[in-house]
Amino acid sequence: MYVFLAEEPGAVVVTVRGHLDLDSAPSLAAKLDEALSKPQPRVVVDLAGVEFCDSIGLSTFVVGHNRARAGGGWLRLAGPGEFLERLLDTVGLTTRIGVYPTVADALADRPDGTAG
Repeated sequence: MYVFLAEEPGAVVVTVRGHLDLDSAPSLAAKLDEALSKPQPRVVVDLAGVEFCDSIGLSTFVVGHNRARAGGGWLRLAGPGEFLERLLDTVGLTTRIGVYPTVADALADRPDGTAG
């Protein structure tokens, strides 16, 4: 798995590629810790390159989301593939954490990917 952190205007984008599972989730958790250490953290997790995610990966999103909210900010998920989007919906995370079609939509808070 590959995890990369990038500053964007008003937010930090955490890009994840590959498999997100028991072995790799600690790498994501470390990057999220870094991004969430700021006051009122605003974090977008780019999932476009995630091929697989297990329950440990999902719990990393929940912990990050809870920590961001506790700090007065937010965590949003962007660009999940069909498998991951279905998984997020099945476990009920789409009603708890904002899921967006693209990073740009998440940064602009456009859940349906429309302009405006």
